[in-house]
Amino acid sequence: MKTRFTELFGFEHPIVCPGMSWVSVPELVAAVSEAGGLGILATGPLNPEQTRAAIRRIRELTSKPFGIGCTLMMPGAKENAEAALAEKVPVINFSLGKGDWIVRQAHAYGGKVIATVVTEKHARSAEKIGCDALLVTGHEAAAHGGDVTSLVLVPAIARAVKIPVIATGGFSSGQSLVAALALGAEAVAMGTRFAMTKESPLHQQTKDAVIKQSVSDTLYSKNFDGIHCRVMKTPLSQKLMRRPMGLLTALFTSLGVARQLKVPLPKLLLGTLVKGPAIMLQIAYFGAATPRFIKATEGGDLQAGVQMIGQVQGLIDDVPSVAELVQRVLAEARQCVARVADIAH
Repeated sequence: MKTRFTELFGFEHPIVCPGMSWVSVPELVAAVSEAGGLGILATGPLNPEQTRAAIRRIRELTSKPFGIGCTLMMPGAKENAEAALAEKVPVINFSLGKGDWIVRQAHAYGGKVIATVVTEKHARSAEKIGCDALLVTGHEAAAHGGDVTSLVLVPAIARAVKIPVIATGGFSSGQSLVAALALGAEAVAMGTRFAMTKESPLHQQTKDAVIKQSVSDTLYSKNFDGIHCRVMKTPLSQKLMRRPMGLLTALFTSLGVARQLKVPLPKLLLGTLVKGPAIMLQIAYFGAATPRFIKATEGGDLQAGVQMIGQVQGLIDDVPSVAELVQRVLAEARQCVARVADIAH
């Protein structure tokens, strides 16, 4: 299946695994790229040395192109992006920050850049600075989706820009791939669906829980990590919905996370203060939420942990290999196209 995205980026299939913290590790990223899609490494939990090691590990596992993701507002993200640029990673995906310098440096060695956006304004800005594609994140998505659903956001942005759009938020099957293409997208990113594969490091207990959930078993609030975020509905996440984290607790816990990432304390404080108190608060909340995310994702503890998950969890009932999933999605897409063609005639 060829689209402008596959042609421009050099992939076989218009299917992407986005950078999900603690999930999009080298083994999953490489498996997706090996299957003909685009795997994107999550660098949020990594420091520059770990990012370089992860990039080299991916290259040991696959000779095919892959990407890395950077959330630029977070401490250490700039250094991770610089490490990826030095390694000449084929695709850089950035979000929540100004990425013009990434575009210039990536294009200098022939790399491609994808900006994650949730509004038409940010989409136009990303196109203006030279981004090669956009990851358009609808309200249904796990973690930090926008305020507008994919059904409306994807066509709105697709008609606002000329570069390819990758739709994410609610996509998990061949039918949803065809729907995204009909809306004007050139590919889909399926975070929750790829998290539910054999190569995914998501804990088995959490995988088992996802299979039991319905499409309505998620919550969306800024109380989880300081930015509006979608997570699995559990007693703990319901409690956090009612009572947000205290600032002092958030700041104290975020300092511990900064130490784990080897971000110097002066740099953390100076960087967040320069960006303003609102950004500082968001970073503090995210740092404090990190242990909860790790407990759910890596430890399978949904009593003390919080799992970022999309509404599409309610459509997932198995854990295939990445290769099996990609081939299934393609087969479903072809069947869907044939069915729609029959109806149209």
